[in-house]
Amino acid sequence: MLYSDKVMDHFTNPRNVGELADANGIGEVGNAKCGDIMKMYIKVDKGVITDVKFKTFGCGAAIATSSMATEMIKGKTIEDALKLTNKAVVEALEGLPPVKIHCSVLAEQAVRAAVADYYKRLGIDPGPIVGEIGDCHACSHDE
Repeated sequence: MLYSDKVMDHFTNPRNVGELADANGIGEVGNAKCGDIMKMYIKVDKGVITDVKFKTFGCGAAIATSSMATEMIKGKTIEDALKLTNKAVVEALEGLPPVKIHCSVLAEQAVRAAVADYYKRLGIDPGPIVGEIGDCHACSHDE
């Protein structure tokens, strides 16, 4: 399985790894069955994601997509962060093997879950803003 240099760089030198003790939103997605679990922490100030960290238990592609997703939303408004798609993450990483695309979906879902948690903490129903946060659909398919 061939990975781009960018995937290898984010896997071997992941950005924004860790936890945020003062996070305004924490999202966890994934499934122990497929082995990929992502936890994303966001710090929001005046509607802007000022800091973001992640912890991922999973394969190299899961770590690389988490790392890239955090880089893509850091410094962005919540509205812009919610526009992040798994396709954009894959493009930024210069591609992923088809069997690893679900990792990029998880990265997108982790961002959405963290933003949903942020809204819940403010007493706002995140559903209409964030939409459905899916499960790891790839886990139900044979790879």
